[in-house]
Amino acid sequence: MPDAAPDSEQFASDNYSGICPQAWQAMERANRMDEPAYGEDAWTARAADQLRALFDTDCDVYFVFNGTAANSLALASIGQSFHSVICHELAHIETDECGGPEYASNGAKLLLGTGDNGKLTPDSVEHLVTKRSDIHYPKPKALSLTQATEVGTVYSPDELRALREVATRHRLNIHMDGARFANAVAALDVHPAEITWKAGVDVLCFSGTKNGLALGEAVIFFNRALAEDFEWRCKQAGQLASKMRYISAPWCGLLDNDTWLANARHANACAERLERGLAGIPGVSLRYPRQVNGVFVDLPEPMQAALRAKGWRFYNFIGGCSRLMCSWSTTEAQVDRFLGDVRGLVAQRQ
Repeated sequence: MPDAAPDSEQFASDNYSGICPQAWQAMERANRMDEPAYGEDAWTARAADQLRALFDTDCDVYFVFNGTAANSLALASIGQSFHSVICHELAHIETDECGGPEYASNGAKLLLGTGDNGKLTPDSVEHLVTKRSDIHYPKPKALSLTQATEVGTVYSPDELRALREVATRHRLNIHMDGARFANAVAALDVHPAEITWKAGVDVLCFSGTKNGLALGEAVIFFNRALAEDFEWRCKQAGQLASKMRYISAPWCGLLDNDTWLANARHANACAERLERGLAGIPGVSLRYPRQVNGVFVDLPEPMQAALRAKGWRFYNFIGGCSRLMCSWSTTEAQVDRFLGDVRGLVAQRQ
């Protein structure tokens, strides 16, 4: 288990968590000396090389402040304003980025597909690509997949390859929103390459924020042709940090000794403990399969109110269910306290 922060009474978001010690220490080391600005520093070069080594391929790597910028600028690099992007109807780029992808691309439209448990299916993609081909309709150019999905499920390598086959047939590039990519790798127990470039992913937005960083996402172009002029996109969008080492150095802390993977495994294990504890409690039911670090559960409204009155923070999410999200800093004691409060509330009603 990674070093953990003091307990806090929340399962609201892995965004609530602090900086993991390894990232903090790397930032402190980067602060000991002056370095060239705008990404010309040694820390940024090292972090980019570590990511190339992690994925076992020569790729182009850029660092931006947050996930909305990463997704929006990556998608804008794929197409033009008259193109469209196919994504799941629950995808973060559709529901929670305030039109960022459309804004960055000067108007590219999102086409919403379907599929159980938050995952696009090849048939859904095929339908959206082929339902119209006239000049009055925005031409599909990109396929965006979220790994892990908004409801905490993962695409297997076989599922990704099936989607790549459809994408290849229709000349679509694949963007992967990896807000919780680390958790997906941990859950699938595969090499990161197996669910990215080896499965046909062209560009990955790899989140550090939800895995123990204060801020900072890596935009990784496996299809390097798509990265042409990407640094200018970043500059124009206000995403070129002058003191870039404070974004990239913590990545070195995450990547050293596979801290990123240990953090993800710990968060997933805490969610598994939470899932097991909730199973079988009267009036409580799981909404989606738990595969990574989030548990989506239907809780009676009086129980939700009582838990919040006890100080627990969590969101009501897709479809009205409660989302309980674990992070690198979640502790087993925290999980057990929550489960104890749930069981206590059930006992009071009986």
